[in-house]
Amino acid sequence: MQLLRNKKVLITGAARGIGKAVALAMAEHGADVAFTDLEIDEKAKETLKEIEAFGVKALAYASNAASFDQAHKVVKEVIREFGRIDVLVNNAGITRDTLMLRMTEQQWDLVVNVNLKSAFNYIHAVTPFMMKQKAGSIINMSSVVGLSGNAGQANYATSKAGMVALVKSVAKELGPRGIRANAIAPGFIVSEMTDQIPEAARKAWIDTIPLRRGGTPGEVANVCVFLGSDLSSYVSGQVIPVCGAMHT
Repeated sequence: MQLLRNKKVLITGAARGIGKAVALAMAEHGADVAFTDLEIDEKAKETLKEIEAFGVKALAYASNAASFDQAHKVVKEVIREFGRIDVLVNNAGITRDTLMLRMTEQQWDLVVNVNLKSAFNYIHAVTPFMMKQKAGSIINMSSVVGLSGNAGQANYATSKAGMVALVKSVAKELGPRGIRANAIAPGFIVSEMTDQIPEAARKAWIDTIPLRRGGTPGEVANVCVFLGSDLSSYVSGQVIPVCGAMHT
């Protein structure tokens, strides 16, 4: 069953990891997919081919999601190519973890700009088009640390908490125009980002998860498919943790 057949999707930061899993899952369900990354390198080109293998249209853009102007340019180009944007997934994100005592202004600004400002940029860019359509689904990729905080991740947790507040506000503001906005809060998801965590720390974290394992990017992508599809037509302003009961 193709839950997203004929829908047009835009995903930021989707050349690899969770973003790539979301792109492939949505393509598998029939959506035409456009995605961005800082550069369209070999991994991004591979992702593009994998999306096209599902028989849908695929577009890839080299773009800095933290740039207001670049975000608006990408949205206009996607609209020109696809005619509309039904689903926006704000997935672009980075970490620069360190204790508050050692955190630099640059580490703070970089994480907040890439993670949170990028979401504002793209929501701001798609809003007039979705309002004209009187329909749309906006999905922010937050994190469980945005709900509970985490030592050594004040910048990251703050950016992810901001993404939650952003979709809740957008859901209330744009709901009368038929636009839905929700956030997903992944927990410990096995990815390139978590691979950077020392083995002992990974094991200690997994031991706190009731399901006793890390999640997969595909499990996060499945929730994205749900929120982008008509199955979630009355779901808006919500945060869905995908964390194996890590956050309850």
